[in-house]
Amino acid sequence: MFDVFLQGAAAALDIYCVLLVFGGVALGIVFGSVPGLTASMGLILCLPLTFTMPALHGLSLLCGLFIGGISGGLIPAILMNLPGTPGSVATLFDGYPMAMKGEAKKALSAAVLFSFLGTLFGIIVLAIFAPMLARFALRFTPFEYFAVSFFALSLIASLSAGSMIKGFISGVIGIAFAMVGMSPVGGIERMTAGQVDLQSGFAMVPFLVGLFAISELLHDAGKGPARATMHKLGTTTKEIGLKLADVMGNIRTWFVASTVGTGIGILPGIGVSTAGLTGYLAAKKTSRRGDQYGTGIVDGVAASESANNACIGGALVPLLALGIPGDTVASILLGAFIMNNIQPGPLLFLTQGELVYGIFTSLVIASVAMAVFMFALMPVFIRIVRTPKNVLMPLVVVMCLVGAFGLNNRAFDVWSMVMFGGLGFALRTFGFPLQPAVLGFILGPIVETNFYRALTASKGDYSEFLIRPISGTFLALSLIFIALPLFSALYTRFRPVNQS
Repeated sequence: MFDVFLQGAAAALDIYCVLLVFGGVALGIVFGSVPGLTASMGLILCLPLTFTMPALHGLSLLCGLFIGGISGGLIPAILMNLPGTPGSVATLFDGYPMAMKGEAKKALSAAVLFSFLGTLFGIIVLAIFAPMLARFALRFTPFEYFAVSFFALSLIASLSAGSMIKGFISGVIGIAFAMVGMSPVGGIERMTAGQVDLQSGFAMVPFLVGLFAISELLHDAGKGPARATMHKLGTTTKEIGLKLADVMGNIRTWFVASTVGTGIGILPGIGVSTAGLTGYLAAKKTSRRGDQYGTGIVDGVAASESANNACIGGALVPLLALGIPGDTVASILLGAFIMNNIQPGPLLFLTQGELVYGIFTSLVIASVAMAVFMFALMPVFIRIVRTPKNVLMPLVVVMCLVGAFGLNNRAFDVWSMVMFGGLGFALRTFGFPLQPAVLGFILGPIVETNFYRALTASKGDYSEFLIRPISGTFLALSLIFIALPLFSALYTRFRPVNQS
């Protein structure tokens, strides 16, 4: 086996293959940093380029695009409060507040470093435990998927800084918009008012970009021309970078978030956006500084970027070990395998061992290339956002509009993005947090779909949710996390009365 590993590594270290990986990473960063141009779109556009390439070269290019696309989303998330990709939503919770405090370089450095470490974590897990983890993932039924998703949804209270009621209402708003269109089971129209465009529901990218980017533009416009220049990000010439203490103090954060991100990635159909949010929430719950998350600390940036990048390795586990694509990107990679007459599955490690280890090596090279590009271009990123907002923001809005239209080539997505921008501005104005709405929009359909599938499988027997060990455990944890904030609020409210 070691000889096969050396042969695969040597093939991946071929100069042409390495250049393809670096080129894929660079192109992926561009796709990830422009809202709407996701990693999936980058892979789809570049897939035809791999038709005439050797299998390893083509797959290495796509893997580089995958890693670059996921990591590139951190740039606008930190510097513009704009999620470049769905996986970078949790990054802006702390990244943008850090930029507002003049710590943009520190936030970017932490994001890039922990993106690199999270990617390596996922690759190591993929290389060592892929067959075993894939068999474990097969044990997950709709009951377990529902319980895990519901558990993540129950953590809405963790994202509600201040009023828990406002956080709950924000989460319900997100779920409500996710329910528009055809129901996932049965195909029944819901809240469409007879409009054809609403039958397919609202896309995730217009929702996220509108909620954060357009609302940010409206918020800044209300400050008047006197506030047209950038915030503290552009006022410091010697910005504070990342310190060794920041890195060492977040080793546990990296491990917790990467473990959660890898686990979410292994489960087919969940996605990188859920991995980033769930990893962020898990790190927050286990951190001694959990109450400071969302205020602009390195821990939050480290948690989000570790989780969404660790999801890369996790998503490849069922693809390589079982031939089951876990998400859109994995489906595209499966197509690339099939084009080369290679069938992923349990025998892949035996029949195509050199190719498999070559892919693992290319993933490591891609993670290094991502870190090199991001650190090298960091001064450029910061210089760009030092541009006065009256010049920069119109360009950002144009990119958002183009990205929203390019998603499905329909103007409806553009108008829905503008509508969600108004919604985000209204929520900001009245003190409602935006994060629970995102969590509700992403997880609501997953919870609903798996709930109906589980009921169908059990023929309406609700007890199946409780008697299964995994689903029962997660549902019990969900009840605990829902009840704790309520009991805490009641205790805080009535404690002075009892003491008197």
